[in-house]
Formats: sequence, C-alpha cells, structure tokens
Amino acid sequence: MHIQVRKRPTLVRFLAAVTIVLIGSPVHPLQAQSITASPGEVREIAKEAFIYAYPMLYGYKTMVSQTQDPLDPGFIGGFGRYRHYTRLNTPEDKDINAPNNDTPYSWAWLDLRAEPWVLSLPKVSEDRYYTQQWFDLFTHNFAYTGARATGFEAGSYLFAGPDWDGPVPTAIKQVFRSESEFVGTLTRTELKGKADVEKMLDVQHSYVLQPLSEFAGQRPPVPAPDLHWPAWNESRALSADFIAYLNFLLQFTSPHPSETDLLARFEKIGVKAGRPFDLKSLPREVQQALEDGVQDGLKEIEKVMPTLTNSGEVYGSREQLQNNYLYRAAGAYAGIYANSVEEAFYSQWSMDSDGVPLDGKNKYVIHFDKEDLPNVKFFWSVTLFDLPGRYLVANPIDRYSVGNRTEGVQFGDDGSLTVYVQHEKPEGNEAANWLPAPDGPFFVTLRCYGPDEVMINGEYKLPPMQLAP
Repeated sequence: MHIQVRKRPTLVRFLAAVTIVLIGSPVHPLQAQSITASPGEVREIAKEAFIYAYPMLYGYKTMVSQTQDPLDPGFIGGFGRYRHYTRLNTPEDKDINAPNNDTPYSWAWLDLRAEPWVLSLPKVSEDRYYTQQWFDLFTHNFAYTGARATGFEAGSYLFAGPDWDGPVPTAIKQVFRSESEFVGTLTRTELKGKADVEKMLDVQHSYVLQPLSEFAGQRPPVPAPDLHWPAWNESRALSADFIAYLNFLLQFTSPHPSETDLLARFEKIGVKAGRPFDLKSLPREVQQALEDGVQDGLKEIEKVMPTLTNSGEVYGSREQLQNNYLYRAAGAYAGIYANSVEEAFYSQWSMDSDGVPLDGKNKYVIHFDKEDLPNVKFFWSVTLFDLPGRYLVANPIDRYSVGNRTEGVQFGDDGSLTVYVQHEKPEGNEAANWLPAPDGPFFVTLRCYGPDEVMINGEYKLPPMQLAP
C-alpha cells in the first residue's frame, strides 16, 4: 500500500508537527533498548521481526488515518462509529490497497480498553449478501457476523478485549474475544445497481454499535486514557524505525503462548511492548544491520508473492494461518483485510502463462470453460489493480471488474466466458467483455463470495492468463 500525498496548509502542517508525539513515545515509559547481539544476528532477527510486523504496520496506517486524522479522505469520525459508503470503490479510493468493486464498504473501529462493545444487527432479506469481517491488530480475522456466519435474523453480539471478565447480558447471542484492545471491521453490503441504493442504505444504517454499558443500561466505566498516536510515515515504517511502531502496537495486545520464544528473540533488537526505540542512539553498524534486515524482509515478502494461489494460505484467524508470518505479510502486501477463505475465496494472476509479469503493453485473455466458472453461493468477480500502487485503474468506461453480475457481459453458446484484459478497447463483440488495464504493470484478482468446497480446500485451478493471439 502506498500513502496518498496531499498538500495541507502550512499552518496546519506546522501545528500537526508540533502536536504529534515522536514515533516510539510509549504510554508507559520503559527503559530504552539495549542491543548486544552481533550485527549478523541483528540483521537476521530484524528480517524476521519486520515480516512479523508488516501487516500490523499497514493495519496501523489504516486505523490512524480513519480514526485520528480528520483531514484524511478515509476518516470515519473516530472509534465506535460506522462510516458507510454509498457506492462501489473507484480509483479515487486509496485508504486501503486492492479494494473490492463488488460491495460498498462500511468501516468501524472499536477501542475495547475500558469495556466491550456490542453490535446489533437487523433482520436482513435472504436475497441480500452482507458480511462483517472483524480483525485485530495482528490483522487476524478473529470473528465474523453476517449472512454466512450468523444468518439473516436480528441479533446482538459482544466484542471484548483479551483481559475483560464480566457478566454477559442474556440478550447477547455470541461473545467474540480479541487478542488486542483495538479491533476493526470491514463490513460489506451487497448493492444490486443504482435503483437499489436506498434499500442498501437502510440495511447499512441498521448496523448499530454501542458500548456494553449503554446497551445494558449501566453506569459507564472510567474511560481509557488518551493516547499519543505515533505519526504515520511510510518511509520510516519501511525502515529500521518499524520497531518504534511495533513496540507501540504490542502494548495493546495479549502475548500469545505460541510466541513467547519469538518475542524473547525479538527483544535482542529492541522489540518490546511499550518500550521507546531510538535508532540514532545505536552504533552505526547496528543501524545498518537493522536496515539490511528490513530490506531482506521486504525481498522475502515480494519473493513469495508469485507462489501464492490460495487465499486461505494468507488470510484468516491465527488458527488458520498457524503463525505463518511470511504468508500473513504476503496477504497484507497483496491486499490488506481480505476475507477468510470460508467467506470469500481469492486468487490472482500476476504473470501470464509463460511466467512473464503482466503489463498493459500486451493484450491478454482469460477463458473460463463452463465447468471451470466459479461455483459460488453468492457471486464472483475478476478485478484489476495497477502496480506498484495496487489500486483500481481509471478507464473510459468506468469498469473495474467483470463477473457473473456484470451488465452486458456475453457468455459463449457453450456457457463459457472469455475476458479480454488490455489497455485499448477491443473491437467488435469483444468489447462487451473488456477489463481495462493500465499501460504498465498490473495484476488481476479473482474474488468468489460463498465459495464451494473445491475452493475452500484449495483445489480450484485458475485458468491461465494468456497472451491474445
């Protein structure tokens, strides 16, 4: 994901600069880092720690821009409230990379430090798909509510942090426990065309978030202390200073038993929940070893990307991912906050059938035989993103995806489907199935909502992306 650059008035920039606490400032001051490992060991640990932290870094970027920066286009108004989008994503939407173009988003973040929160859902018509994906600071999908997970009936669900222990109201249908004290939801609600906007809005506005005390009619607890949020700086996050961000985030998580030894290893390079981190105070050879480790980690993430074909490898709960931190990072690199495979199956084309990276200077076709078309409960789509930004691509027909709901798409007499992926508009009947590409590098993602067992089990085979004859 690449940060969007916006020009702010000089006075605003100055005030922002003097009011935001420096990166690494903790809520509770602890002794600064002491690194005694050799440069070689520092480099190796830094690579591991950066891969571990990578999805958390971009999760933090999204959370801070949406809850703390009123000047950010993605600002939702703070914690504990929904921001609903009334349209599908376009190239102008850049608060996350690789967004879908199938369902308008609704975003919300919860601060669980003082008390749990309750989500109340309405009764929804069974012909409307909707899902609420809930993720923690690690970017694990720890909970789901919605059509597939909890059904179409009305109900209330409680979300609690790792240390909460209290009575659960009888009206609560289910309790979801997070490993972190901050959680978010990327909620998706089906939109069936322009004439359906008002009905979709009615559903969106019926998603209700309340603190537990308000839901139960009780006196609210003492509020959690205000935080000094480290300012987001992409270049610093992708450098040895990622440790400052990681240390800030770890203090709001509950250490998982499976990571005790790993976190102890990370402490050798200054990683510890809430601890200050001052890169410039370290010996130059240690600074260089940390920087080299970060670059090693980035290369490792980029290297694994072309080998991935099943989204179930890179998105899901901690139990599903089995602490494969490289795959978790690859998921964030490909498109942060994608669904777990039981909710939606994802796969992608990043190279053509000859193993050459996709580029809009060429013309391609994707041909689905009838029996190879995705078998889904809800719907599926093929969406194109540019590189390196990984955003939707502006084009003259405002088409960003092609799928089984796309108006005007033509299937063959035998039930097959051919999608034409290229920069210039095809001639004749092929234009009906055109997926516009940029004039440079890109990749294409297949999304299948309500996948069948073949997809869930990782047995579905993508048809090749072939150069057009």
